[in-house]
Amino acid sequence: MKHTSYGRSPAALLTLAGVYAVLIGLVWMIDLNLYIAAFLALFTLPALWEAVQNPISTFELTETHMRWSTPRLTDEMPVGLILRARFDTRLDLSVKVTLFLKDNRKLRLPHACTPPPEALEAELRALGIPTERHHFSLIG
Repeated sequence: MKHTSYGRSPAALLTLAGVYAVLIGLVWMIDLNLYIAAFLALFTLPALWEAVQNPISTFELTETHMRWSTPRLTDEMPVGLILRARFDTRLDLSVKVTLFLKDNRKLRLPHACTPPPEALEAELRALGIPTERHHFSLIG
């Protein structure tokens, strides 16, 4: 299984365009102060920076190894070390993947490179690794 994620997504670009259109419309229609509009636009700068940079994250799972790479982190591990995998659905509907290793360590996969949870869970089960699902936990 191979998965590649890009920082520049159509949804993010449409959201940025929508926010800027609303701000420009408010400046034009109700004479919103430019300083207030600029202050509100500051909150979009991280998303704009990610859209400009377009960071690439990858994930690869084979019968023997699991590899992942983000702009700041690259790592790999043998699949034989994985005892089980836990998929936690958060309140924002994102999924956190935690691997429990045979040496009693926990390893959390970076969200940026995590493939769709259903596909990853199916691949892990095909490799004989037990998985568990937890939905909307406020703890942990």
